[in-house]
Amino acid sequence: MMKWAVLLCAVLALSECNIRIPLIKGKSAREALEEKGLWEQYRKQYPYNPMAKFSQSFAVGYESMTNDADMSYYGVISIGTPPQSFLVIFDTGSSNLWIPSVYCSSTACNNHHRFNPSQSSTFQSTNQPLSIQYGTGSMTGFLGYDTVSVGGIQVPHQIFGLSQTEAPFMAHMKADGILGLAYPRLAASNAQPVFDNMVQQGLVQDYFSVYLSSNSQTGSEVIFGSYNPNHYTGSLVWIPLSAETYWQITMDSVTINGQVVACNGGCQAIVDTGTSLIVGPNSDIANLNSWVGATTNNGDAVVNCNNIASMPVVSFNINGHSFTLPASAYTSQSYYYGCRTGFGNGGSSLWILGDVFIRQYYTVFNRANNSVGLAKAV
Repeated sequence: MMKWAVLLCAVLALSECNIRIPLIKGKSAREALEEKGLWEQYRKQYPYNPMAKFSQSFAVGYESMTNDADMSYYGVISIGTPPQSFLVIFDTGSSNLWIPSVYCSSTACNNHHRFNPSQSSTFQSTNQPLSIQYGTGSMTGFLGYDTVSVGGIQVPHQIFGLSQTEAPFMAHMKADGILGLAYPRLAASNAQPVFDNMVQQGLVQDYFSVYLSSNSQTGSEVIFGSYNPNHYTGSLVWIPLSAETYWQITMDSVTINGQVVACNGGCQAIVDTGTSLIVGPNSDIANLNSWVGATTNNGDAVVNCNNIASMPVVSFNINGHSFTLPASAYTSQSYYYGCRTGFGNGGSSLWILGDVFIRQYYTVFNRANNSVGLAKAV
């Protein structure tokens, strides 16, 4: 059946060929830790630095990533012959594919699926090391080649990372690994990203789309080579990239009731499926949280759950268009910690438009003309 799918993509017009990967909206590491009464201990031991993965260092063998305990969207891929399955985060803020391996004995590897190269007839090893730096700790391993199956389509001779050690906080993460969807320039060791390999082999057109459901555990998806009009209303607004590394765009301002509250005079923003919150410079985020009525408590911007219905709409103004978020979209409620906003400190001049934003706006990542398309999600 798999061979027929590949053959079909080869003979059909590319516009008819796409790969859909359902995403599961699961429990985040934070939710699981809160249930066990361990969140405060974890928060202090592994402080969250959302900007760590956006390092501008492109040294060989180096990639950055963050310990985002609020990530909750995952998809299944498989690697090898016969296939071994893994749960991964589809991350537009990094470019490498990596998964745990049987050579890793860290606690984080022991409670995740681990790839066994000796059980794959198509695996090829390399002598290239791989190191991924986290906000705290790191993952080390090596690079190899094998067939990767994404959404039923096989991508042969795909380079990927196999971990040998992993930072302790990864033990609390639901996903086994990461599948990066940013530009090749960011890839550690010049490893060809999965999406680039798919395009070069003529399996898909050079764009993909992301839909993240707000409440339902099912329905979220990544589609390679197409997009789904059933998940948005109106027309896609195309925004040119300002840099072709991350999916980086220019944002004009952030306003509330027409008043500029952040990003005054313009700023740079990265559209990132691999970050759960909307993140910005500390002073901007403090001002934004103050405007919506939040107070800081143990690192969270806390609001009264009873006030959400009367809290203001926040507008992210991009390329002459206003993308609005109601309070119901930018707040979340924890059974143990009450309600908080989805606006987090980044400590950098960069903004990250993470899942809080993408849930509201269906997003098409277009490599053909280096742009991002946004439309109101439904």
